[in-house]
Amino acid sequence: MKFANWKKSSRSGTSGGNCVEVGFAEGARALRDTKDRAAGYFVATSKQWTTFVNAIKTGRYDI
Repeated sequence: MKFANWKKSSRSGTSGGNCVEVGFAEGARALRDTKDRAAGYFVATSKQWTTFVNAIKTGRYDI
């Protein structure tokens, strides 16, 4: 599966190197570390990705 249109997270800082990018493919999303793109990426189905993003937005993972 080939991912295109990688987008840097709007929540990623401009310093410190704590940046992630999301890539898009039909029916799937991928997440990778901006500073180490060669390390690969994590893949989720579109449904899994939507569930994950909604959980973040509602504070499910807040500490």
